[in-house]
Amino acid sequence: MKAVILFSGGLDSTVLAQQLVQEKADVRLLSIHYGQRHHKELQHSTRIAQLLGLPHQILDFSSLGKLLSGSSLTDDTVSLPEGHYAEESMKSTVVPNRNMILLSLAGGHALSIGFDTIAYAAHAGDHTIYPDCRPEFANAMETVLNLADWAPLRLHRPFVNLKKQDLVKLGHKMGAPLNETWSCYAGRDLHCGKCGTCVERKEAFSLANIPDPTKYET
Repeated sequence: MKAVILFSGGLDSTVLAQQLVQEKADVRLLSIHYGQRHHKELQHSTRIAQLLGLPHQILDFSSLGKLLSGSSLTDDTVSLPEGHYAEESMKSTVVPNRNMILLSLAGGHALSIGFDTIAYAAHAGDHTIYPDCRPEFANAMETVLNLADWAPLRLHRPFVNLKKQDLVKLGHKMGAPLNETWSCYAGRDLHCGKCGTCVERKEAFSLANIPDPTKYET
């Protein structure tokens, strides 16, 4: 497998990168600045890439955020919701059409360097809030990617039926640098401990019965 991983520097994509490294795949990491409200995840993605010894590129597409307003992840005028992902307020973190856009960019890059796979780490816990993390979306996106060029392009999404705690267990077992991953939407010095992704992160380590290495504000 020759795979471009859509790499955020978060827990999920880091576990995916570690898995593909252990499977001896030819891997490159692609992180994308799409206008998100902070750069912490991109900083962590660089550190993790260095730890894993993987080629890593950051695509500066930051102006895109101006076209994707209305989300609390791209629009500073929208307040970040706090609480559990299951709460209705978390829908404000949806960035319109984000995964279709990012996967399309990763697909173009993969094809240009002769790679046959795009890998992304959507998991079952994302389905409730993020429609572009559902298996139906991934299946349709793979079909579209294969219609976009003469060369075949696989969309590898091994975690789509797993829960966040499953990824914590898997990452811990493989020795992935989970302590270096960044999840928080607030983007301060420490994880805030209150936003949806922080709450999910805490819960996942607890359910996995694995000590959480993350430092939180609360």
